[in-house]
Amino acid sequence: MLAQAATGTGKTAAFALPLLHRLSPDAPPRERTAALVLVPTRELAMQVAEAIRKYGAGLGAVAVPIYGGTPMESQIRTLKRGADVVIATPGRALDHIRRKTVFLGALRTVVLDEADEMLDMGFAEDLEAILAATPAEKQVALFSATLAPRIAAIAKTHLRDPEVIEVDTAAVKAARTATIRQVAYLVARPHKMRALARILDVERPTSAIVFCRTRTEVDALTETLTAGGLQAEALHGGLSQEQRDRVMKRFRAKTSTLLVATDVAARGLDVQHVSHVVNYDVPNATEAYVHRIGRTGRAGRTGLAITLMEPREQRWLRSFERATGQPITVAPVPTVADLTAQRMAHAQAALREVIVAGGLDPWRGIVDALASEFSLADVAAAAVKQAVGEPGGADEAEIPDARERHPAREREAARKARREATTTDASEGAMERSAATRPARGPAPKAPRTTAKRKGTGPGGSLAKLYVGAGRKLKIRPGDIVGAIVNEMGMDASAIGAIQIWDRHSIVEVPESIADDVVTTLSATTIKGKRVQVRRDRSVR
Repeated sequence: MLAQAATGTGKTAAFALPLLHRLSPDAPPRERTAALVLVPTRELAMQVAEAIRKYGAGLGAVAVPIYGGTPMESQIRTLKRGADVVIATPGRALDHIRRKTVFLGALRTVVLDEADEMLDMGFAEDLEAILAATPAEKQVALFSATLAPRIAAIAKTHLRDPEVIEVDTAAVKAARTATIRQVAYLVARPHKMRALARILDVERPTSAIVFCRTRTEVDALTETLTAGGLQAEALHGGLSQEQRDRVMKRFRAKTSTLLVATDVAARGLDVQHVSHVVNYDVPNATEAYVHRIGRTGRAGRTGLAITLMEPREQRWLRSFERATGQPITVAPVPTVADLTAQRMAHAQAALREVIVAGGLDPWRGIVDALASEFSLADVAAAAVKQAVGEPGGADEAEIPDARERHPAREREAARKARREATTTDASEGAMERSAATRPARGPAPKAPRTTAKRKGTGPGGSLAKLYVGAGRKLKIRPGDIVGAIVNEMGMDASAIGAIQIWDRHSIVEVPESIADDVVTTLSATTIKGKRVQVRRDRSVR
């Protein structure tokens, strides 16, 4: 089967319920695995495994998720005890297949869930190797948000005369966002943190998810929000599975109000009570935007999606509106006066509840004593001041309105851009002429055998080249590098640029804004089980 369906359309139930009827519970533990489900991230692996356990509770079905970032030995012990359904990320599935710790001889069903996402993360070769290791006689179900040519190529190779099901993506998106109000605030980068704090203070969300691009930014933002007195928790690929479970348990129990997360960490997240979603960073693609805001407005509730945009990122507004079929209101950041009015309104509502609840007799003596000296209105106002504090609180300075246009400044910026373009053209012409007359210096270095050209189409920002000290001699593939960056940084795979694989090293392009974070993170982890040198590329090619 080949199915095109967006997130939230019931794909898990669509493949889980039928495959539960094809299990072999009486088979020996080693030959018990009847279904293999491949997913892009460990969060989704955990979610699918939990859903299958729930659906198959009456059958005693055993669903085992396997993914990177956890000890291989414990997964091997679990698999030896027997698993009806194995839910795995491609890299870890291939590791187990090569170790022969997962037996696929009795496999009846293979499911590729979020196939386009797995391809975006560079798992194409892994998927081919896994499917080649499965029995020739099996059922393959492929689920994807898009039916791009590369999806069609996999279907042509591994699916025989498939049934094709297409769910109207536009209708699904419109239905998923119908109860979500969308607002964008134009804010210059230096003021984003203060703007976020003020918006949260005005909105007072009961439960919110704040999305960032990198795990470094998640940690920094969580620390700042917590220091400001908010109950914020971080969720990203750098946390152990035990830490992630604790964070999600507190968030689901409403012990913490704010979850600050990366896209990868929050993929497949399903919490019914989320009232607000905040895009602290503009997502790299419209699909990511729809996925993010779909975390709110669940189960018939209304939700609010807030996006903090730098002025240069306004071009994404129309794309997001088309993707959701809903308008996005561009609003000014709340002023100090707005904040004061909102705080006063909350204080008034809180006092009203106290008065209605009654039981105020123990405090009437204080009021009676002061009433002989001051008016009752002054006594009440003093009590409110003591409880609420000064109007505006600690947030005193106004945040500049980035919606304001400055024609003179824009004209100067345009002139500067034209001058820089002219200078660049002249420099490139000189370089080309110089190269044409330069004497040969011996044979050119061997070109990389593997070159992965990726889009890297994040909204704004240049790309930086990083040197990775491993290449084709260590059997490094583009998917290994993409997978390492995506899993460790919690970033969108589409933000990664070109990847070149040489004999003893590789070159990868990443957004300049996070290049140093990528160097630090990859230097502390392993790629294909090996610790390798990672630094900014110093050579000129």
